[in-house]
Amino acid sequence: MSADSTDTQRLIPRHIAIIMDGNGRWAKKRFMPRVMGHKQGVDALEETVKNCHDLGVECLTVFAFSTENWRRPADEVGFLMSLFLKSLKKQILRLHNKNIRLRLIGRRDRLGDAICQSIEEAEQLTAHNTGMVFAIAVDYGGQTDIVAAANAAIASGKTVLTEEDIQSHLALNDMPMPDLFIRTGGETRISNFLLWQLAYSELYFTDTLWPDFNAAALNQAIDSFGQRERRFGQTSEQLPVEKQRG
Repeated sequence: MSADSTDTQRLIPRHIAIIMDGNGRWAKKRFMPRVMGHKQGVDALEETVKNCHDLGVECLTVFAFSTENWRRPADEVGFLMSLFLKSLKKQILRLHNKNIRLRLIGRRDRLGDAICQSIEEAEQLTAHNTGMVFAIAVDYGGQTDIVAAANAAIASGKTVLTEEDIQSHLALNDMPMPDLFIRTGGETRISNFLLWQLAYSELYFTDTLWPDFNAAALNQAIDSFGQRERRFGQTSEQLPVEKQRG
C-alpha cells in the first residue's frame, strides 16, 4: 500500500526511516546494564519490522550504528557488534519467509569478516524477494554518504554535478525518499542520518524510549503523518482536494 492509497481514509507512508534511540536510558531507569537495553531494543525492532510489513509499508530503514558510535566504550561497541551478528543470523530466515528484502548501507571495512560474510549471505538470500525492503544503516553517516556519492559521480566523468548526479550514487538511490522520519527517545535532531534523503520527509519525534516502541506507538506516528499537508513547495490551493488537510 502506498502513501497515495487509503485504508478507510488512512495514509500509509511508502518509506519510513527510524532512529532507534533510548536503549541505554531504558536500561538505566530499570537499574540494568546498558547492554540490556540494546537487547530489548532488538525485540522492539523485530516487532516494528513485522508491524510495518503488515501495514503495507514498502520500505523501512533504521539507524542501527553510526560512524560516530565507534566513540562509545569499547566493551559496548563489541557487544553491539556481537548482538547485531547474532540477531542477523537469527532473523534472516524469518525475513526471507515473509518475502522481505534485506539491505545494509554504510561502511563495511570496519565491521569484521564474520559480520560482512553474514551480511552478504543475507542480502544474497533475499535479493529477489518482492515484498517490503528492510534497510539497516550500520557504520553509516549521512555526510559520508553525500561525499561518497559526489566522488562516485566525479569518477564517472562528471565535472559539474547536478542533484540527479548526487542522488543516483547515494545509498538507497533505488528506493523512494522517506515519507516519514521517526526518532524515539525524546531527542529532536536528525544526527547525520539520511541527510539528503530526508529533505522533504515529515519529522516525528516521540519521548517513547525505543525498547517501549510498539504497534500503538507506530500507529500514532503514522496517524500524525496522515494529518500533515505535504506541499513540496506548492501552496495548499495547488494540491489535489484529497491531499488538502483541514
